[in-house]
Amino acid sequence: MYAIMEKNYDFRKRHFAVHKTGRRNPERMAQANEVLIDASWKIGCGQDAPEIIRRATVDLQDYFARSMDLQLKLVHTPGNKVIFIRQVEQLPDSDFAFQVSADAICLELAQAKHAFTAVVHAEDIMSLEGAPVLPLGRTVRRKMLESRSVHSGSGIDEFPDEELVAMIHAGYDCAVVFCQGFDMTRVGPRDFNDIIARAKNYGISVFFLNYMPAYVHPDDPEADKVIDSVFGEFFRRYPDAEGIALCGESLEFPSKDPHTTGRRHRDSYNDGVLDPRPSPGWYPCYDYPAYLAKIRDAVHAANPNAIIQFSTYNWGYQPNELRREFLKNFPRGLYISTIYDIFAAKTLEGLQTPIMDYTLSVVEPSYFFTSECENASLYDIPIAGNVNTAGISWSFGTVPYVPVPDHILKRNLYLRQAKQKWNVCRHYCTHHYGYWNCLASDLGKWSTWDNYEPDYDELLRKIAIRDYGQELAGHALKAWKFWDEAMDYYIASNEDQYGPWRVGPSYPFIFHPDITRTMQSKEIKFPTTPGAHFGHSIIKTLYRPFENANQSPGFLRHPAELRSLEKMLQLWNQGLAEASKLTGTEEGKRTEALGHFIRNSIITTINIKKFYRLNISLLNSQSRDEALGYLAAMEQLLAAEADNTKDTIPAVETDSRIGWEPSMEYVCDRWHLEWKLRQLNTTLEEISIYRKIINL
Repeated sequence: MYAIMEKNYDFRKRHFAVHKTGRRNPERMAQANEVLIDASWKIGCGQDAPEIIRRATVDLQDYFARSMDLQLKLVHTPGNKVIFIRQVEQLPDSDFAFQVSADAICLELAQAKHAFTAVVHAEDIMSLEGAPVLPLGRTVRRKMLESRSVHSGSGIDEFPDEELVAMIHAGYDCAVVFCQGFDMTRVGPRDFNDIIARAKNYGISVFFLNYMPAYVHPDDPEADKVIDSVFGEFFRRYPDAEGIALCGESLEFPSKDPHTTGRRHRDSYNDGVLDPRPSPGWYPCYDYPAYLAKIRDAVHAANPNAIIQFSTYNWGYQPNELRREFLKNFPRGLYISTIYDIFAAKTLEGLQTPIMDYTLSVVEPSYFFTSECENASLYDIPIAGNVNTAGISWSFGTVPYVPVPDHILKRNLYLRQAKQKWNVCRHYCTHHYGYWNCLASDLGKWSTWDNYEPDYDELLRKIAIRDYGQELAGHALKAWKFWDEAMDYYIASNEDQYGPWRVGPSYPFIFHPDITRTMQSKEIKFPTTPGAHFGHSIIKTLYRPFENANQSPGFLRHPAELRSLEKMLQLWNQGLAEASKLTGTEEGKRTEALGHFIRNSIITTINIKKFYRLNISLLNSQSRDEALGYLAAMEQLLAAEADNTKDTIPAVETDSRIGWEPSMEYVCDRWHLEWKLRQLNTTLEEISIYRKIINL
C-alpha cells in the first residue's frame, strides 16, 4: 500500500528533526512589505549572551540551513544584513518583538527565556510562506497564557535535549514529569534536577504530576511532619521546579467525611463487600481543603514561588452546589485545574450519552468546565485548564494526532474566551499520551498570542501548502473537512474508549459463552511491554457496556451508537478518498496511513458492538436453530474483522508512531495485529466447539 517502511520507534527520528527539509519554494519572492533573507545575511548574538540566547541563535542558523537551504555565518555584533538576537532592558507589554528593515533584523527579548519562543515564531512565519521572508516593520508578540504544558512526546518521562528542543518547537513551554518519589517516576529513576536544568536552556519550566502519597488526616498531630517530609522535602530537593499538580485519585487521605468510605479505594470493602460510598479521592470532602492547606504550607515554606494545582476532575459528576461549597473553602494560594470535555452532556436519538473520557469530539466546553470556572472566579481562585489542545486524546489512543483542525481550532477559540472571562491562564495541553508537532501544534501556537490572531482559514491553507505542496493542498483541506464532520458522530463511552478506541484494530473479540474447566474470567490480559507506565491495566478486553448513573444503558445506546458510527465511517471514507490523493509526498503518505488507521478503528468499533449484541442474543436464544443462526453471523463478522486487521498492517508500518502510546507502549504494531488474528482464530475454534455443544 505504501513505500515507507518503519520499524518500531523510528518515529522518534522524525519527532526530533524539528527543522524539516524542503520548506523553500524557490518561486516565492519578497513582497512589498517583506524582506528576503539571502546568503549574504548573517546571524548573531552577543559574545557574552546567556546560554539560552546562544542556543537559540544556533537553532535559527540550523533552520536556515535545513529548511531554507541557506548557509548563514554566525557573528557577535549587529550590523548590515545581520539577524541579531538580544535581550533589551525595556520591552513594555510584550515577550518579544521583531524589528525588521531592508538591511537589518533584530529579535528583541523581554527576558532571555523568550529566546526560543521568538526564534520558533520567526521560523514558523518563514515556513508558512515557503521562503526566508519576514514582514517589514515592528512585530510584537505576547503569550496569552502563563504556560502550555505537555508530557514527553517520545516516551514517558523521557527528556533528552532532543525532546526539549522538539517541545519548544511545537509551542509548549512546560514539561510535565510524573513523580512517585524523589528522583523516581512510575517507570523508574530520573534525575529531576538534571531535567529542570536542561529544560531551562530552552525556556521550558518543569512541573511535576504527583503520585507521592501522604496518607494522613490534617487533624493528626503528626500531619505537618508527614506532609513536610513528602512535599516540603520535594521542593527543598528541587528548588527550581515550577510546581506540582495534585489529583484526588492519586492523593487519597483518611477523610472523616461521612459521605465517603474514609479509606483508600482499594481498601473500601467490609468483609469483602464493597462500600458503595466513594473513597476520599473521588469526593469533595469537607476536610479536603484543610488537607490541601497543609500541603500548601509545606511547599511554600520550602519555595514560596512554587505553583500548586489541584484537579477537581474526580468529582465532576457531583452537583454544582456541592462543588461550589468545596471551592468556597478552597485554600488560597492554589490553582484549581478543571477539565474541558469530560462530563459534557450529549444526546443521541433522545438517549443520554455523556462524554465519559478525554475526546476531541467535543467542541464547546462542558457544563462542568464552565461551572467550575464560574465558581472559582467567585472566590478569586486562579484556574488551569485540562484542555487536550495538542490534538491527541482517548478518541483514538494510539495515533500521533487526530486530523480534525476545525474541532481543535474551535476549542482553542473557546479557551481564548475562557481566558478573557475567567482568567483560565494555564493549559495542560495533553495527558501522558504526549504530543506531535502537527497541525494541532500550529493552531495552538497561533491562537494563544495575547495581542494577535491570524486569519485562521488562511492559516490552514498555508499549513496545507507547507505540508503537501500547492497542487495537493486542496485535497488536504477537503479531507480535513470530511473528517471534522465525521468526528461529530464519534461515540465517547467507557467501553469504547477503554477498548477499541484505545488500541485500535488489535482489539480482541472474545466469545462470551464460557467453555471451561478452570472457571476463570474471559477477560484477556492484553499483551504489553513489561514495566510500561500503565500497560494493560487501562485496556478492558471483554467488551460490554460500562454503565453510569448519568448515561442511558447499553442495551438502549448500542443500536443508536451503531447508526451514528456508520455515518461516521461514511464521512471518514470520503475524507480518506481525498487523502489518498496526497500520497505523492512522504507527508501525504503518512496522512493517508493515519486516516486509514482511524477508518479501520471505526470499523473495529462497529464490529465489536455487533459482536457483543450477537453474544447476548446467543445467550438468550430460545431454540437450537436460532442459536446456530447467531453463530453463523458471528463467523461472518469475524472474517470481516480479520480482513480489517490485516488491512491495518501497512498503515502502522508506514508510520511507527501509529499504534504506540507512551503509557502503554506498542499495542497496535504489526506484532499485535498478528496476535489479534491468532486470537480471532481461537474465537472461531470456540464457536465451532459451541456449535457441537448446541447439537448434543
